[in-house]
Amino acid sequence: MKQTLLNTFATLNKPDLNFMNDEGLTISRVRTELLSGLTVALALIPEAVAFAFVAGVHPLVGLYAAFLVGLVTAVLGGRPGMISGATGALAVVMVALVAEHGVEYLFATVVLMGVLQIFAGLMQWGKFIRLVPHPVMLGFVNGLAIVIFLAQLTQFKVPGTAEISGHGSSGGEWLSGGSLYMMLALVALTMFIIYIMPRITRIIPSPLAGIGVVAGLVIFFGLDVPRVGDMASIQGTLPPFHIPSVPLSWETFEIILPYSIILAAIGLIESLLTLNLVGEMTGKRGGASQECIAQGLANTATGFFGGMGGCAMIGQSMINVKSGGRTRIAGIAAALFLLVFILVGSPIIEMIPLAALVGVMFMVVIGTFAWNSFKILRKVPLTDAFVTILVTIVTVLSDLAVAVVVGVIVSALAYAWNNARRIHAHTEISGSGAKIYRIQGPLFFGSADGFSELFDVQNDPEEVIIEFSDSRVVDQSALQAIEAIAGKYELANKRIQLRHLSRDCHNLLTKAGHLVIDSDDDPDYALAVNYSVKTGILDSGH
Repeated sequence: MKQTLLNTFATLNKPDLNFMNDEGLTISRVRTELLSGLTVALALIPEAVAFAFVAGVHPLVGLYAAFLVGLVTAVLGGRPGMISGATGALAVVMVALVAEHGVEYLFATVVLMGVLQIFAGLMQWGKFIRLVPHPVMLGFVNGLAIVIFLAQLTQFKVPGTAEISGHGSSGGEWLSGGSLYMMLALVALTMFIIYIMPRITRIIPSPLAGIGVVAGLVIFFGLDVPRVGDMASIQGTLPPFHIPSVPLSWETFEIILPYSIILAAIGLIESLLTLNLVGEMTGKRGGASQECIAQGLANTATGFFGGMGGCAMIGQSMINVKSGGRTRIAGIAAALFLLVFILVGSPIIEMIPLAALVGVMFMVVIGTFAWNSFKILRKVPLTDAFVTILVTIVTVLSDLAVAVVVGVIVSALAYAWNNARRIHAHTEISGSGAKIYRIQGPLFFGSADGFSELFDVQNDPEEVIIEFSDSRVVDQSALQAIEAIAGKYELANKRIQLRHLSRDCHNLLTKAGHLVIDSDDDPDYALAVNYSVKTGILDSGH
């Protein structure tokens, strides 16, 4: 444990600030990174404002979170190219806390949330993201694409009447007639520019080109369409340092702890899944524990500077990667551009039509959804197909974190059930007349009953040998099953031998207390052990 903590602190003290890629830090690379960061910053604004509305706080609280979380994680995070900020998955949890206790309790909760995430990183719990199966990842990606699509539909409502939601839209008046057709035309134009731009030039990221061209047309012709400024003003000052104004009492701790745990878990799950997704696109691995610590530091700082906290944003991360962002420069630039917009650029940014940003996000949806999953579902095992569809549905109806947990649990249960059915035995009679059971398959809690049913105690000869060379004793349930079958043979006045238990099985039997193995002659296998029901001891037989 001590060495683990030392290694983690060493990673923080020497963060990966190497901005170089395989080509080196050229002028072209820096330009690409900065333009990608600018594109991401523009896409962050409506998302941050919308999620602030969801949480029931001022839009600047969401924008401050997007800036601070984005900056800290860009510098210290585990994967260059990732973008973090205020997210809908966290906002929907925060709304009840803010409504009941106020925004100051939210800031305190975000601080504690960050501390919990730092602790998770120091304990290296991020590595458990490896346990997420591919069908869960596939369902997660598809569900995410649907969630991003539904979230954009709120922009098709009359400004000032829409209820912004992280999972879709409700309430408010929809655009109609000419306003709707104009909005759809601008969205389609943005998508077309993003699609065609890489075939013309890659000097400017295609999403930025789409936003720029459509915004120019709207401003030049004075088109009456919803704009960023119709959502809320984004003008503000530097985020001020602010200690949350909450009583330092046990009662306060009891209020904020449950929310902090939920927010920390959701934030880490979403961030680590984004880490894997970006890693697949950029060909890089590792950094899970570092990402946990970076997210924790970012949220702790955000709570002290009036932000609502956040985590990795998969949609914006996809925009960044597909716009060419491969280093930390893009993430840092996105955060700094966002700050500039808040301080001095709000009059210009507020003129950008929402249709342009919706078009960008629709292209993210198309690029994020795993369209080949329709073919894959017909070829993979039925259980995997079910998990993929289940995770997709739960992601849309609930949230990403719940969907992933449900998917992992269902996958684990299916795996356990499949392994439980693998236990079987081949039998033969030795030259001395002993019956040999050659066990095949894992012996664990799921297969313990099946293991017991393999034996015919009443009709077996006086000597029985159970051969474990093709099996594996896994847990206490397996030990109990072995003890139970040995007891049955002993009560029937028959001698039983256990052969070829691997060394780790020896350790399990020894730790069981009354099940003791005393065989050290073979570094890989125990030659044989006998069981005595009178003493309750498994001992060596030769």
